[in-house]
Amino acid sequence: MIYRHHIAPPRAFTQFSHDLIRHPRLSSDAVRLLTWQLSLPEGARESLSRTAERARIGACAFTRAKRQLKEEGFVHERRVQGAGGHWVTQQLVSNVPLSGDEAAKVLARMPVGTSSTSVSPQVAPSPRIPAAGAPTPRPTDGHPRKDPGKDTSHRPTEPERKPDPDPAPEPAEIPEAARALVTALPHLSPDLRRIPQGMHDELARLISRWLTAGHTPTAIRTHILRGLPDDGSPVHRPGGLLRYLLRDVPPASTPTGSVPTSEQPASTRPSSRLAALRECEGDHVQATLFRPTGDETLCRRCLTSPPTGQRV
Repeated sequence: MIYRHHIAPPRAFTQFSHDLIRHPRLSSDAVRLLTWQLSLPEGARESLSRTAERARIGACAFTRAKRQLKEEGFVHERRVQGAGGHWVTQQLVSNVPLSGDEAAKVLARMPVGTSSTSVSPQVAPSPRIPAAGAPTPRPTDGHPRKDPGKDTSHRPTEPERKPDPDPAPEPAEIPEAARALVTALPHLSPDLRRIPQGMHDELARLISRWLTAGHTPTAIRTHILRGLPDDGSPVHRPGGLLRYLLRDVPPASTPTGSVPTSEQPASTRPSSRLAALRECEGDHVQATLFRPTGDETLCRRCLTSPPTGQRV
């Protein structure tokens, strides 16, 4: 149950009809905008947008409320031209719905407002000072008479390009031995298990250069093992590391056993985990490393197993 208590205001009030306040097709923003405008003092020229700003009605809500008031006949607008050629928008707000003809008659009796800024008279142009020289006609052909490349630009002299040194000749066909070495590289070390498939041909060409220079497959594998990190750090790009290790081909006649291991540079020394290993010279499909106990050249498996084709 609801109760109502009403005290008539002694001053500063405006009478509105119940039909206006309870209009079924006007939103609360439209009713607030209309009643705010009707409560303004006589002679006030506050626009609807200014009223919406003071009533804290948003832009979208104001557009919707104004459209509703115009559709119901409470608001009418027209554009007229006043003194000095200025166009003025006239807005008519009424407490009862008006038709278009009725609103036009009311607006016709209203004075057209003029801008507070007076219209400045047209200023006559000042006399011009003529340019020096006789007047010449404007060229109409659109093309210069001389080549601007010879007169207007000073191009720097380009340095002579030296011919690139001839790269090392690569074999037209990749030998099968080079391809077999590339295929066996993932079994050589766990760091080389993720070689991109697209780099196999490139690595095979690099290895074929080593083979052409006289290096054996064992020497190539040993060179690759010496280039792997010996501190246990992972190899994120094994293909790039192999390209770097195989890019420069040293001469095959350089003796490597005459130089003591302690005097070899750090980049060519084998890692600590591979320094004590030796490659088996037996019959293996892939290179096999073992830890010797003396001067043996065969791993334990080759020493204990019979040769191929011999029955035990």
